[in-house]
Amino acid sequence: MPIKVQSDLPAREILDHENIFVMDEYRAMKQDIRPLQICILNLMPVKTDTELHLLRSLSNTPIQVDVTFMKIGSHVSTHTSASHLNKFYETFENLKDNNYDGLIITGAPVEQMPFEEVDYWPELCEIMEWSKTHVQSTYHICWGAQAGLYYHFGLDKVQLPEKLFGVYKHKVLNRKEPLVRGFDDIFCIPHSRHTTTPSESIHNCEELVVMAESDIAGVMMCMTKDGRQIFVMGHPEYDRLTLHNEYIRDVNKGLPIHVPENYYPDDDPTQRPILSWRAHCNNLYTNWLNYYVYQTTPFDLRDMR
Repeated sequence: MPIKVQSDLPAREILDHENIFVMDEYRAMKQDIRPLQICILNLMPVKTDTELHLLRSLSNTPIQVDVTFMKIGSHVSTHTSASHLNKFYETFENLKDNNYDGLIITGAPVEQMPFEEVDYWPELCEIMEWSKTHVQSTYHICWGAQAGLYYHFGLDKVQLPEKLFGVYKHKVLNRKEPLVRGFDDIFCIPHSRHTTTPSESIHNCEELVVMAESDIAGVMMCMTKDGRQIFVMGHPEYDRLTLHNEYIRDVNKGLPIHVPENYYPDDDPTQRPILSWRAHCNNLYTNWLNYYVYQTTPFDLRDMR
């Protein structure tokens, strides 16, 4: 998929090096098509890493995607430069009159706080409510998925005894849904979190369909019956070294952390991690964009309401 981004976005050079087709704004203006309008609400502290992960994941279908990055206006990011945010990000206040084919709400490192104590929770609630009328399909990731399940359905998260950290096997539960079309019966996805939304609560919610679940990590993916809201509790977009970098960071900080499960050969952190989830990540994002965005969105986004 050609991804349209600003020509000088730092992730552009890395994606070019990986032979991923990234189209700059000047070339896109000459194409007589209507690209998908995808907005990414990036709640992660190191935003450039998340930009790269998500742009890489969105790059595998022949549909052109025009990406807009959104930032929270009620929170000051301290891990990404103000110049980067000012150049490549817009606030919700500036975007709320727009309609989008798809919205991605990322995770955030605030999962051990009650939702209402997160300083930008009111603004995030406003964005999630806005998505019902201005977005065709919203894709929630990790804490973003927990926040969405809490806001839309009242399903609260609970604290885990220890951090769920590693790569876990999941079983496809509902093959009739196109979201998991092409998936193997068992597939691997990384997780990195201290909390979970109980599987029983999700299964008992009549509005939700569970798509994949792990005996260890719980429900990994569920969605509303109309596909307008999709919740992914893991991190299929992670690259090979993301868990490794998180592990080294926590070790250096003296935090209680175990070696990521099912990640290093022989659980040896000096060895190169095994990448076992990339194909299913690509498949998941391709299915979302094709079946829940491209196939269902109106040609004129003004007709969405």
